[in-house]
Amino acid sequence: MSKDIERKLRDTIIESKMSRYRISQLSGVSEGQLSLFVNGKRSLTLPAAAKLAKVLGLELKPKKEKGKVKK
Repeated sequence: MSKDIERKLRDTIIESKMSRYRISQLSGVSEGQLSLFVNGKRSLTLPAAAKLAKVLGLELKPKKEKGKVKK
């Protein structure tokens, strides 16, 4: 997983108004796995990251390139 994606996901978890316990409950990602990820001690699998992103309202989309116009 890209470090930018990991950082965004980690920051969103930390800044969330939901507790880590609640995020864990809603996503199905264990509290232990979530805690290790937030503390930078391990990465997540893509399926786990996708579950967390869904609960947190995040989506992956392409960056707009500067100077290019979409047709």
